[in-house]
Amino acid sequence: MNETQQYLAHLAEMRALMERSSRFLSLSGLSGVWAGICALAGAGAVYAYLDMLPLSATDGYYYEKAIRTVKWGMDYKRAFVLIALLVLVTALAGGIFFTTRKARRQGMKVWDGSSKRMLWAIAVPLAAGGVFCLALLRWDLPALVAPSTLVFYGLALVNGSKHTLRDVEFLGLTEIALGLAGLFYLGNGLELWTTGFGLLHIVYGAWMYFKYEP
Repeated sequence: MNETQQYLAHLAEMRALMERSSRFLSLSGLSGVWAGICALAGAGAVYAYLDMLPLSATDGYYYEKAIRTVKWGMDYKRAFVLIALLVLVTALAGGIFFTTRKARRQGMKVWDGSSKRMLWAIAVPLAAGGVFCLALLRWDLPALVAPSTLVFYGLALVNGSKHTLRDVEFLGLTEIALGLAGLFYLGNGLELWTTGFGLLHIVYGAWMYFKYEP
């Protein structure tokens, strides 16, 4: 190896070290796949609660039915919040497991400055979105809940992508686009939610896994 090649190799190594110190690179694609599976299960629970099938509702039908539904000893507000919490907890548990496993294989720390910055960047839009959606339920506006969760989640991903793999930004932008579309097509809010949180997560997670975890 000549002097120029050694210099370039040294620069590449320094760049890799700087990137690892400033970005959280241990995010596992399997976390996305698991989150998508959890979301599909959650969507299935919502459809079961409403006693309906995907794409079977006319405009406005699913959320109008939700307001009138009392099932499993719960009104729709308690049911939707409970399902959302179960999806969130199980998705986070799987995400922590897969990401921790990847970090250990790479010999990297999971909880460091880069991961803290990423979590803070994601947490602020998610917390604001959660409170916003609770307010929508409080005022009996369930039609806006599904698209709103997509928008706020997409904003969280775009914000967090500055501290992790930039590919996350494209997923965030797609989630925002689906959420905004859902605000104009309220009757398809559940289907768009299922697509954004379920199918997109699975496709994106699988793509990320094969791209970064050979």
